[in-house]
Amino acid sequence: MARLRQEVDPSEAGLDEKALDRLDRHLAREVDEGRLPGFLVAVARGGRVAHLTTHGHRDVAAGLPVEPDTLWRIYSMTKPVTTVAALTLVEEGRLSLDDPVADHLPAFAEPRVYVGGSGPDLVTRPADGPVLVRHLLTHTAGLTFAFYHCHPVDALYREAGLDSSVAPGEDLAGTVDVYASLPLQFEPGTQWNYSVATNVLGRLLEVVAGQPLDDVIAERVLRPLGMTDAGFCVDDARADRLSELYGETEDGGITPVAGLPLRDGRPRFLSGSGGLVASAHDVHRFMELLRRRGEVDGVRLLSPGTVDLMTRNHLPDGADLRSFGSRPAHDEPGNDGVGFGLGVSVVVDPSRTRAPAGLGTYGWSGVATTTFWVDPTRDLTVQFMTQVRPRSSHPLYQDLKRLVHEAVVD
Repeated sequence: MARLRQEVDPSEAGLDEKALDRLDRHLAREVDEGRLPGFLVAVARGGRVAHLTTHGHRDVAAGLPVEPDTLWRIYSMTKPVTTVAALTLVEEGRLSLDDPVADHLPAFAEPRVYVGGSGPDLVTRPADGPVLVRHLLTHTAGLTFAFYHCHPVDALYREAGLDSSVAPGEDLAGTVDVYASLPLQFEPGTQWNYSVATNVLGRLLEVVAGQPLDDVIAERVLRPLGMTDAGFCVDDARADRLSELYGETEDGGITPVAGLPLRDGRPRFLSGSGGLVASAHDVHRFMELLRRRGEVDGVRLLSPGTVDLMTRNHLPDGADLRSFGSRPAHDEPGNDGVGFGLGVSVVVDPSRTRAPAGLGTYGWSGVATTTFWVDPTRDLTVQFMTQVRPRSSHPLYQDLKRLVHEAVVD
């Protein structure tokens, strides 16, 4: 087990301690007023942790506190990890961003695209071109989520039993075949829609590498980086370190809810989109891989150029996320001035973002209100961990970004 520790005084890292105190007090109020069970926040400059705070509980009912080695369900923060695993295969020449997905997953050989109508009157046509690997990495493949409730194809996902993105009784391979049987919302590569695409990518990695996804990610990312607690399940020795999961109630409080069954052994469905659990130390190591452009402590997983490619905006015509309609994933306040790279969001216009952000800042968040970002202009990395599934977009992220950036004085 490795535990994240503060390595340097804030002043030595160009951070204002009074501003960091404001950050801590703000987050502590969220706990003390019952909106969060507890949290961990860590801020690093130049790779050195200069601020590390824990507050509240990882299990409220049991009175167990959040500690630096608490384990968290990182949900969609799994996506950048899966992306890095994919890019290692690209560098080895075993995969190309421009490969048709059907070259590896034949179920995608004849994609169809939504034209109009709904239900039994829904009309589709053959796609003009194939779904490419790069479309999976950028969420421009035309795939979707069942829970959006704003497009007729979303309804087809629900009819197929994909409410939780897993086909009933299926593993990753079977579920991805179900995705492939459904029409795309749009022509591949023409729009952005946050979706099940990274689950498809995970299955593609299994086929290309000839291994289950958990082995692919462990061998290519977790073990080389020393992410010693990260994985798709939690063994008995670590079970008491796992935070309980909470959901937001109608009155703004929290209540325990069911989450990934991480204590039940290796899951049948291995989700490259959202299946990982990790500690703050693990997330710090992953951020360091990206901040250092592919290398940590003498271990190089990716070339600098590949990390640069990953953290560059790939959306059509350089657009931002708010440019693609009013679906829930697009219309969130934090999406102004933010594009999307390969598995991560990327700030493309700091003047339009709702919270301070340097040009080129990249990162991603998870549905349980976890987030990380790397700001190359300030040599800054930040992570925030809690375990609350909000009823809607959580305003906490904007406050977090503002308060962190107020602390940067050098």
